[in-house]
Amino acid sequence: MLLDAASLYFRAFYGVPTSVTAPDGRPVNAVRGFLDMTARLITTHGPDRWVACWDDDWRPAFRVEALPTYKTHRLAPDGGEETPDELGPQVPVLVDVLAAAGLARVGAPGYEADDVIGTLATRARGPVDVVTGDRDLFQLVDDARGVRILYTNRGITDIEVVDEAAVAAKYGIPGRAYADFAVLRGDPSDGLPGVAGIGAKTASALISEFGDLAGVRAAAARTVVPKAPLTAAVLKKLHAGAAYLDAAPVVVAVATDVDLPAVDGDLPRRPADPTALAALAEAHGIGSSLRRLGAALGWPADALD
Repeated sequence: MLLDAASLYFRAFYGVPTSVTAPDGRPVNAVRGFLDMTARLITTHGPDRWVACWDDDWRPAFRVEALPTYKTHRLAPDGGEETPDELGPQVPVLVDVLAAAGLARVGAPGYEADDVIGTLATRARGPVDVVTGDRDLFQLVDDARGVRILYTNRGITDIEVVDEAAVAAKYGIPGRAYADFAVLRGDPSDGLPGVAGIGAKTASALISEFGDLAGVRAAAARTVVPKAPLTAAVLKKLHAGAAYLDAAPVVVAVATDVDLPAVDGDLPRRPADPTALAALAEAHGIGSSLRRLGAALGWPADALD
């Protein structure tokens, strides 16, 4: 099980009220929510291994170089990611809790969590569940290898399981063609404009007809007599968007070859540092969430004592 950690702690922050606080009054709603989500996921899906995948760089230079608009709408004045004031201080607490619990957390300089997920999913020798609220990761579904998405569309209690059939049913495209579809259609949440004038319906028709983006572009280059779905209007839009289509695949494609060390994602049978974890539980008032997590992991009852 690979968690898109930022997706989950943002969802936890907005899903649990900020009135959930530590003894000193600081909000710990994101930490509590993340731990409770993790406990529920482990209990429900029973993974053998679990990794929290981290955004060491939420806006990598190689993607910005290819497409300068990438995530610009989420830039804070200091150049970092715009984050609610009450969430920012909770992230280091979560990092400390995961370390003390012995749960794996992996990031890579210059890459997003998506790329860590893509690399670990590619390395995996067995089935993989990717937990995320980000549709970009739909491109990783692979029925043959057992890679599927647990999409937190409506929260952790109502997860949508996304495999190739689900992608095909939802978007009308081949199950592993989501990245090319996203390039054509665009994604405002990432500052990805898409080809001007081409929406989801046209993008779906093009990908279905020609298989992938390369096939669409090859057909557009050789078409003399327009014919649906390559109508004259669509051809004009594709030609006008040529520079964008050259750049966007670099932005959309999840890296699958990041230089990561070997990752031990085995679920811990007891906390890695019980003393530190007990201190964190007391300082932040998260003991109940940690006990639920411990129960999901099969920890002994005195693990936090």
